[in-house]
Amino acid sequence: MKPNSKILIIAGSDSSGGAGIQADIKTVTALGSYAMTAITAVTIQNTTGVQSIVGINPKEIFNQIVFTSKDIKPDAIKIGMLHSSNVIKMVIKALNLIKVKSIILDPVMVAKGGAKLIDNKAIKLLKSELIKKVSLVTPNIPEAEILTETKIISVEDMIYAANKLMEFGAKNVLIKGGHSKNKIVKDVFVNKKDIKIFNSTRYKTNNTHGTGCTLSSAVTTFVSCGKPAKKSCELGIKYVNSAIKTNPNYGRGHGPINHLTSIKVNKKFN
Repeated sequence: MKPNSKILIIAGSDSSGGAGIQADIKTVTALGSYAMTAITAVTIQNTTGVQSIVGINPKEIFNQIVFTSKDIKPDAIKIGMLHSSNVIKMVIKALNLIKVKSIILDPVMVAKGGAKLIDNKAIKLLKSELIKKVSLVTPNIPEAEILTETKIISVEDMIYAANKLMEFGAKNVLIKGGHSKNKIVKDVFVNKKDIKIFNSTRYKTNNTHGTGCTLSSAVTTFVSCGKPAKKSCELGIKYVNSAIKTNPNYGRGHGPINHLTSIKVNKKFN
């Protein structure tokens, strides 16, 4: 097969391969599209936690985005970890230049092990400037709480927070419910015309490292192929659920999920 679309991923690197740009590339590839990258930071981490974060010079992040897009124009962009306000400013400047309509923002703020990945100044800029430039934002519950300064306990709270994000300029919002304690995971999609609650079985496993990155990249892939935002979220959630269910059980901490869940290997390569 040939790739169905072209996607530019703006995100941080995860040395353990389960989250960040590594998870993004695997997801986009596994779902049949072509992945390009602009790396915002290098993290030293494994499944037990993050040891350190080294930021890439914001000007070089800008150059990665613009130079890559001049040659191969992306059909969609996925944005992940943006650790400082200077990085966000440069990303916005680059987005204004390359003019891609479909942009999915995963506002990565805290790693699975609890390490903070973004500073307060950057959070403020993300809320005031970046959210209004994207077509879909995909926070988890803790991220939505930080962005909206509200406490989320129920589905009603998730809907309220989503509407608050739309007040900041978001066109479509998917709040991921994985951090709730319920047996059924409820992901909430909201835009001006629609509210949709996606119900998924919760699997008892520690191996959920990179689920947020993976979901936003899966959604971006489906959007890049022409599917509407709500349908893309539905298909992305199905992919992630299958990847969690079939996880390879690697590492001593929060292990990765199975990004190969959607792939059937051609017999001649077996």
